Amino acid sequence: MDHDTDQHPGPYLARGTRTALRHFTAADGEEFTTHVRASRALHHPWLAPPADEETYRAYFANLQEPAREGFLVCEPAADGRIAGYVTINNIVHGAFRCGAVGYGAFAHAAGRGLMSEGLGLVVRYAFGPLGLHRLEANIQPDNAPSLALVRRLGFRLEGFSPDFLLVDGDWRDHERWAITAEMVPPGDLGAGQAGDSPAAG
Repeated sequence: MDHDTDQHPGPYLARGTRTALRHFTAADGEEFTTHVRASRALHHPWLAPPADEETYRAYFANLQEPAREGFLVCEPAADGRIAGYVTINNIVHGAFRCGAVGYGAFAHAAGRGLMSEGLGLVVRYAFGPLGLHRLEANIQPDNAPSLALVRRLGFRLEGFSPDFLLVDGDWRDHERWAITAEMVPPGDLGAGQAGDSPAAG
């Protein structure tokens, strides 16, 4: 995994109208976990991101594996404050060129359209510099904001999997959504739309 950002202006991998992407760093633990603790009501029961420094260190270490990529969605106009995050897991190259995407907004950013733009930037980055062809998102049927987000970005519903993932102590049903490089429209993808999802899960 190459996390060198020297080819990009400033510290960011990509920029939108109100958000910008960068990779996680070890130094982000304090800010990230502070936002997680303030967002527990928003995330439950969809997500359980690291809420303390020790758990963050393990989480960050996992993101350095070759089959994972992690992105922070930041607000350049607010001194780069972290608004949310997106991960791509289970990345397979070769003929498949696919990954599974997950994401979460933090409470101070939810409903402001920031994750629509941020996830759109990740989709374009995945289909550009990362060389992927397909992204999948697995979402619980009751997570209406997350379903609305992937619809806005052009993902298509491909199926339903009962008892698909162990979440918050229970095996949860999930809908399977996906987007391929050919489905991404020209121009800005998802920029500035309100009604963001708190989480994919």
